[in-house]
Amino acid sequence: MGHLDHAALGWLTPALSYAMACIGAALGLRCTVRALAATGRSRRNWLVTAASAIGTGIWTMHFVAMLGFGVTGTDIRYDVPLTLLSLLVAMVVVCAGVFAVGYGRDRGRALFLGGLTTGLGVASMHYLGMAAVRLHGDVTYDPVLVGLSVLIAVVAATAALWAALNIKSPVAVTIASLIMGAAVSSMHYTGMFAVSVRVTPSGQALPGATAMQFIFPLAVGLGSYLFLTSAFVALSPTAGEREASASAQRPVESVAP
Repeated sequence: MGHLDHAALGWLTPALSYAMACIGAALGLRCTVRALAATGRSRRNWLVTAASAIGTGIWTMHFVAMLGFGVTGTDIRYDVPLTLLSLLVAMVVVCAGVFAVGYGRDRGRALFLGGLTTGLGVASMHYLGMAAVRLHGDVTYDPVLVGLSVLIAVVAATAALWAALNIKSPVAVTIASLIMGAAVSSMHYTGMFAVSVRVTPSGQALPGATAMQFIFPLAVGLGSYLFLTSAFVALSPTAGEREASASAQRPVESVAP
């Protein structure tokens, strides 16, 4: 068995991946709150932004954490198409869950379906990302820990959507985001602890790209997207602020004597 190191770069990758998960969750929650206060095209646009933020945050969290993943006795490469597919899955499935909550008439049913869909999507993203790993050896999984990681993903996703429906204040959103970041990170590392690798030494070159060639620049790009979108959301007025501004600009009608 090869020794697995989940923090080859020390605490840098776990801490940075947790930060990315928190930023994605915070941005997604704020956009969902904006969406629920909007109508028509504006609601749709906010929900799309929320889904892209949550999906990007989760995917970036996973692969930033993977920058610190190593196995003694073998190099590691990543299959580029499968890695990109995992990002697409994260975006599409999270979008389905967020839209279920954003447009669902029965809040309880929408929350259940949205949380289940989003959680399964997060788990699918994780294990698709792991399927993209190329190394000299065989990878196996502990089914109990795999099941636990999927359960954590579903519970975390449901809690995130519940928070989006019920939490409005910025302070509460910040606290919820910190909790959600911890939940997403827990799901990731639970799934990683389920992994065992039987190394087969070989001098043959592995197919795919190294983490620094592909994962790192993509994670930096997506992380930049999260920061820029966070700035945009923070600076854009809320529905209440727009209404107050419109009221202030209306001319005061004179009262006839």
